[in-house]
Formats: sequence, structure tokens, C-alpha cells
Amino acid sequence: MVTSTSSSAVPAVLSPSRALDFLQCPLLFRFRTIDRLPEEPKPAAVRGTLVHAVLERLYELPAPDRTQARALELVGPEWEALQENQPQLRELFDDASERTSWLEEARRAVRRYFTMEDPGRLEPHRRELRLEVTLESGLRLRGYVDRLDVASAGIRVVDYKTGRAPHPKYTDKSRLQIYLYALMVWRELGEIPRRLQLMFLGDGGWLWYEPTEQELLDVEAEITGIWRRIEATAHTGDWRPKRSKLCAWCDHQAHCPEFGGTPPPLPQESSVGRSEDPPG
Repeated sequence: MVTSTSSSAVPAVLSPSRALDFLQCPLLFRFRTIDRLPEEPKPAAVRGTLVHAVLERLYELPAPDRTQARALELVGPEWEALQENQPQLRELFDDASERTSWLEEARRAVRRYFTMEDPGRLEPHRRELRLEVTLESGLRLRGYVDRLDVASAGIRVVDYKTGRAPHPKYTDKSRLQIYLYALMVWRELGEIPRRLQLMFLGDGGWLWYEPTEQELLDVEAEITGIWRRIEATAHTGDWRPKRSKLCAWCDHQAHCPEFGGTPPPLPQESSVGRSEDPPG
């Protein structure tokens, strides 16, 4: 047992990202969702936020103005806006050369986007769409969809990833996440998306799916099963760590028994019902 102090409240809301946290490591889920331990911003994650912001602003322009040159011009101002909103980002880099290299990586991702599709020919129905739906089980799913395209052929859900496409053996996490978005879109709009599209701007890779009703029902059953497991874990307080290669990037090793740490006492009254994916 990691702890047997107080039990935490049963979750009422779950996002795709927090569900993936639980599958990766129940203790990580607890640290992020119940204890809400602070985490240092990571350059790769912040770069993803920046690129998402640039692409969102790009689609605010008239179609003829959605050029690569215009998109690259947005990188600097959007980076400044992020720092205004999150002043701690000004300490993200030790020196100017690191920041310059990092910004060039963001620009590289933006340039690669233009090799994958022509934004001048698209008119997204919604961008950064926040969804919250309640399933028959009572679980509320909440998250953000990067882009929703609606045409006569049907709905397309688009998710930008600034990393590289995963090896075919390791696509389960990406598939589950975008199928959960599709499930939310279906429950919200009453229409099954025709295509689910993941764009990996790190290397220009793609993943796409054409979901069936049965597949979405299976995903609904899967996420409900994950939620039940979270409920059971919350009831016992037994948030066990699961060691993996991903531990190398975890901010919470000082609190993790796998690294000689001790988790903080569970809050007497806590709720994991505020779980939400960040935009992008």
C-alpha cells in the first residue's frame, strides 16, 4: 500500500489526458489530480502549446493570408503572449542560445504543417473546442478538440501533435485519446465523425481512423472501466506507482516510493472531479 490514510472523493469528471495518466501510473494520476503537485514547465510541452497557438491564430486570418510566411511571423508574438500569461516561462531557458534554438524548433514544426495540408483551402467549423458530456455510467468526460471540420462528407476531428509519430506498436495511447474525442463529439452533436486525424508535426507522420459505432461503444465501455478502477483505487487509497522509462521525465520522484520518496498525506476532503485536458 502506498498509503492508507484518508480516502479521496470518487471522481466525477475525467479527461483523456488524466485517463492516460492513470494507465501510465496510478500514483502519477494521484499527484496530478488529487494532490495537484506543481510541475516545472518542460520545453517540449511549452513548444507544443506555442505551435497550437500559432495554428489557432492562423485560422483567424482570411484564407488567402494563411501562408507559411504569415504563420512564421506569428511565432514571436505568440511566444510573448504566452510569457505574459505565464511569467514563469521567462525562466525556461538558461541562456539566449537555448531559447533561439527552441524557437527554431517551433518554427520547424510550423513549416512542416504546411507540407501536410493547405490551410488556405480549409474552413474549420470549430477550433480549440471544449467538450463536456455525461455518459450513461454517470461519468463526465471533458476535453479540448484542436479542430473540428464539418463538410458534406461528414465530421473530421483533427488533433495536432508536435512530437514524432509513434512506432506502429505504440499507437494505443494516441488511438484511445482521439477515440475519446470522437466519443464526446458523437454524444454532443449526435453524429459519428467520419475521420479522426492525428498530425505529427515533429516528422510529418499521420495516423487516421474511420470509427464505427461499435468501436465508439467499445471505447465508452473502456473509459467507464478505467473510471471504475479509479473509483476503487480512491476508495482504498492504494495509489501504486508503476515504474517505466517515462519515470525519467516525472517531476515527482521526490515523492515516489520507487525513488525512495514518500507521498504527501492524502487530503481529508479531495475531489478528482476537476480533471481536464489543457487546450491543445
